[in-house]
Amino acid sequence: MSLADYLAKNYLTADPQPESQRPKKKRKKNKHADTDSGLIIADDDPPSLRASAADIDVEEDENSPFVLQAAAARTTEFRKKKKSSWKVVGGGGGEGAGAGAGGQDEADAILASAAAESAARQQADQLEDAPTIEDEDAGGRRMESGARGGLQTAAQTAAMAAAEERKKRAELAAFESAIAKEGGAAQETIYRDASGRIINVAMKRAEARRAEEEAKEKEERAREALMGDVQRQQRDSRRQELAEARAMPLARTIEDEDLNEELRARDRWNDPAAQFLTSKKSGTSATGKPLYKGGFAPNRYGIRPGHRWDGVDRANGFEKEWFQARARKERRGNLEYEWQMDE
Repeated sequence: MSLADYLAKNYLTADPQPESQRPKKKRKKNKHADTDSGLIIADDDPPSLRASAADIDVEEDENSPFVLQAAAARTTEFRKKKKSSWKVVGGGGGEGAGAGAGGQDEADAILASAAAESAARQQADQLEDAPTIEDEDAGGRRMESGARGGLQTAAQTAAMAAAEERKKRAELAAFESAIAKEGGAAQETIYRDASGRIINVAMKRAEARRAEEEAKEKEERAREALMGDVQRQQRDSRRQELAEARAMPLARTIEDEDLNEELRARDRWNDPAAQFLTSKKSGTSATGKPLYKGGFAPNRYGIRPGHRWDGVDRANGFEKEWFQARARKERRGNLEYEWQMDE
C-alpha cells in the first residue's frame, strides 16, 4: 500500500459518488413546500399561524421568512463536483511502483516514531505515578545536622562519622587548593579611604591598640591621683600581704611572730595598758609624717590633721551632720527595742 493510499484510507474522506450510484431516498411530498431550496429562518410563531412563502410577498412584509440563496447555491455546487480537492503531500506524486515503495517506507517510519513517542510518554507517566522508594544504603531520612534518624548500630555510627570526616577533609583540601591557585594575596581584603588611597590594616590595628593602651594608662594615672598617701600605702601593704600569704602556713599558732606583731600594733580605745607601750611611734602618721597634737573634730575616715594645720575648721559641716545622723539612728533603734521589751 502506498503512502497516498494509506493517508486516503485513514485520514481523508472519500470522493462523492456519482448520482447514478447513490441510493435514492423517498421524500415526503409537502403541498406547502417551497420551490426554492435553501436555509429558512422562521420566527417563533406556531405552524398554524405561519403562512407559506408563496402566499406572502417578501418585499412587502418585513416579518416573512428569509431565504438564504447563496448557501443553497454553494451546497448544490459542492454536491455536483466530481473531483476531490485533497492534495497528496510527499513522494513523487504518482501511484507507480517506485512511488509506492518510497511512500510505504515513509509511512512505516511515521508509525514507528509515533509508537516510540507513545511508549515513552506512557513510561514517563508510570514513573511519575509510581511510589518513591528510599535507598537505605544512601542514609534514608536525615536530620538537619546530616545525621541519620532513628536507632543505629555502632557500625553505622562509626561509618557515618568516618564519612563526615572524609567530607570535611575533601572540602578543606578543595579550599586549600583554590587558595593556592589564586594566591594568598588575592584573598586579603583591600581597604581604601575616601580619597582612594590604600589603608594598611596592620598599621591601623597597631595604632588602635597603642591608643587603647594609652587611654588605659591615662585612666589609671587619674585614679592614682585621686588617692591619698594612706590609700596608696594600704594598697601596697595589701599586695605585700597577698604575696606573703602564698608561703604562710595554714594554721597560725601563738609562736607566729608576724601575727603577734600585728596584734600589738592594733589600736584599741578601751585598752588601759596601751599607754605603756613604748615601741609604738606616737605623733606620726602611717606615712611617717608628724601629726597635729591639739584637738580636732572627728571625721568618718579617722584621718588626723597634719602638724601644719592652724586649727581653723574650714569644712561645710557635713561631717558633723553625718555623725549626728548615725547617733540619732542608733539611739532610735535602742529606744524601739526597749519599747518592744516593755510590751
